[in-house]
Amino acid sequence: MGEAPVPQSGSVNAALDDLRVIDLSRSFWSALAGTMLADFGADVIHVSDPDSPPVWQAELEPEAQWDYLAELAHRNKRSAAICLDDPAGSDLIERLVDQADILLVDWPSAELAERGWGAEEFRASRPRLIVARGTGFGPEGPDRDLPADDTIAAARTGVMPTLPQPGQPPVFPESGSMYTALMLAFGIMAAVHHRAESGQGQIVDASLLGGNMYGASLDLQAYLAIRGDAFLGPMAQKDRGNPMSGTLFMTKDERWVTLTMPDTDRWWPDFSVLIGVSTNDARFDDHVKRTEVNRSELMAVIEKAIRRRDAAEWRASFEERGLSADVIEEFNYPADDLEARRNRYVLALEDSSRGAFKTLGFPIHLSQTPARLDRRPPTRGQHTARILHDLLGLSEGEIDALEMQRAIRA
Repeated sequence: MGEAPVPQSGSVNAALDDLRVIDLSRSFWSALAGTMLADFGADVIHVSDPDSPPVWQAELEPEAQWDYLAELAHRNKRSAAICLDDPAGSDLIERLVDQADILLVDWPSAELAERGWGAEEFRASRPRLIVARGTGFGPEGPDRDLPADDTIAAARTGVMPTLPQPGQPPVFPESGSMYTALMLAFGIMAAVHHRAESGQGQIVDASLLGGNMYGASLDLQAYLAIRGDAFLGPMAQKDRGNPMSGTLFMTKDERWVTLTMPDTDRWWPDFSVLIGVSTNDARFDDHVKRTEVNRSELMAVIEKAIRRRDAAEWRASFEERGLSADVIEEFNYPADDLEARRNRYVLALEDSSRGAFKTLGFPIHLSQTPARLDRRPPTRGQHTARILHDLLGLSEGEIDALEMQRAIRA
């Protein structure tokens, strides 16, 4: 991975270029929280132990050996390789934290406590420091020290049994950790704002349990309000109360169409024309008939109509009439979508060894200080010497000595 900046358009200044983050993350999702800050200009220094294998790593391509997960989780960061078990290395990390606004960490609390690196200990002599913790089950309660595992957290939220069709095993949504990454980054920025007003840092905690719960917030909030058994398991297509909302139908070319029109009175005049039914058909001329009295009959009518045309024809018709419905796509759609490219949700890059390739871009836009890709992910320890010189004032000789005693890799 090269150090050369990637040419960008946009403003010279970045929104967060006055922030420095020491990133001790080990998991992909907490590393991603650091990336979100780095994308907007924060100086994020990922510190890792040169003698420890990566906790996570992509399945590398045999020829290019491209770690595509690191491309997202560590872009725009600098890397320092420091031996954690060496007293000199441990001291270097504490000195780097002295120069930071934010410490990002996702280690088990017992390991942090053993090193004397608990959030409270770090902040005792650094009142302005913001300690951002990524955890499995939150800062309080009997499970607060359990390992952070996205699958286990998702299993506790109640969402997994609701995702498959009846009779099928629960489905792991695989998105809770991404919600948690965003929440951790948001919590950091809220703490930064508070510090600007008060001068005081604080501890930020975002957990996989909380992230998975908010990923299921529509259904979970409904259950908290209603407590109905209908929320506890999967619902078959034929049992859905509204044939025009949350329903799926197969097209002529065997692709799926989804309808999201819960307010059927609003959509029925245009939709009825598309499925070949008179708007004034007495079977379906009000919302109650469409969703209760003659629900099954309308479901059958829609199913038969959707089957008559290909997916592309349906998308064109939906767009022409402004209906809330679309074709369900696979990953190849956003990968090649003009909209995704124009909005920089997907970036097209060049690499000297791989050639042209694509990677995920920026989900958040700022009009004056947009996210930028200034640096591809570094190799481990790529910036160790520069960081120790610039932040701690170490001389070349001191850095060489630390490398000789294997306290660092530079």
